[in-house]
Amino acid sequence: MSPLPGIPPRLPVAAAAEHPLRALLWVLLLIVVIWQLPYGQAILYPLSLLATCAHELGHGFAALLVGAEFHSFVLHADGTGMATWQGSPGRLATALVATGGLLGPSIAGSLLLILARSTRQSRLLLWLVASSLLVVVASWTRNPFGVIFLLACAVFFAVAALWLNDRSATFVVRLTGAVLCLSWFQHLDYMFSASASVGGVDHPSDTAVIARVLWLPYWFWGGVIATMSLAVLTLGLWIATRPRSSG
Repeated sequence: MSPLPGIPPRLPVAAAAEHPLRALLWVLLLIVVIWQLPYGQAILYPLSLLATCAHELGHGFAALLVGAEFHSFVLHADGTGMATWQGSPGRLATALVATGGLLGPSIAGSLLLILARSTRQSRLLLWLVASSLLVVVASWTRNPFGVIFLLACAVFFAVAALWLNDRSATFVVRLTGAVLCLSWFQHLDYMFSASASVGGVDHPSDTAVIARVLWLPYWFWGGVIATMSLAVLTLGLWIATRPRSSG
């Protein structure tokens, strides 16, 4: 049966979702490319700060998971940050805390991509992200710039939950999840470095910490974690975009 004159045919659900997904994938590709440019992190400054927050909070939450104490978190205006934790959980747990900053954001981002398959859930996810940022500010953030940035992010997500339509809210959640998944691209050179400067002070890189407690060179662990991060992103996108069963 042909559609009535003047009434456009309805697209299947998968086809209707194709265009927003395609736009998201193009945005992600653009973010990855710009982040690798000499001034890429400055061009995408807010997203670069969000990626740094995700990285450092990944350390803190991993510390909590292994029974240590997440003491504090700072975010600097130059895009660097530091999560401080306390405890003696052992060699393997120390490696897991170091890995948490590199792999944790990808896992959290993939969960957002998957949960955002439902437009009804997207608005709830925006409120969840906003409230979680407020908890982070109240519990762990210890410098004024970090407090201001995270509060601004919380306001943004709350406003998005209030004012955006379902389609736009879903796109914001997916974009946020994808940025978390891609945060390791911002730190790609860091993953294959022995040290990094934070606030003018040199610190061992996360992969150097892993190498120190588990042996093998830091660049080996950088390759392992980069591969795992890419796999998590791919799996999240696949689950988030596969057609739903009609049953």
